[in-house]
Amino acid sequence: MRRAMVESQLRTNAVNDPRVTAAIEAVAREAFVPAERRTTAYIDRAVPLSAGRAMNPPLATARLIVEAGIGPSEKVLIVGAANGYAAAVVASLAASVVALESDAGLVATAKGLLKGLANVTVASGDLTKGWTKGAPYDVILVDGAVEEVPDALTRQLAEGGRLAAAIVENGVTRLVIGYKAG
Repeated sequence: MRRAMVESQLRTNAVNDPRVTAAIEAVAREAFVPAERRTTAYIDRAVPLSAGRAMNPPLATARLIVEAGIGPSEKVLIVGAANGYAAAVVASLAASVVALESDAGLVATAKGLLKGLANVTVASGDLTKGWTKGAPYDVILVDGAVEEVPDALTRQLAEGGRLAAAIVENGVTRLVIGYKAG
């Protein structure tokens, strides 16, 4: 199923970075969705989780990661990490990952699912404030659509770092990559 998702959904939509596609193929997406939704884990649509939250569709997650251009020596903050799927994918691409989540149930789930990944820390906190304990970050991924990026996140970005987010404006969502310079 994973290989079919990569070949039919991701590669056909310009997700061709071999590091990213290998990382996605290595992570069992079905382990990160509720049991009753596992048969549809690889369909390209959001998966409802809890408390009004959802896991992004595979293509949205892949594009966010590809466009961020994560390198093997970089420190990454994932804001709105939910149950940790994106963090699991990014773990093999980066030196370290902080998966920040505000929902206590999702934090507990993410900790359980990510416990075997030594370079991933699951943190609980206000998503609009980021996670200053690990700052500055080379890359910040906002894992979900937002109307604007909180200033606190841009302050936690390292010089030359990138911030990737899906911004909703007038009902249209677009992927935005920002670079911190000066």
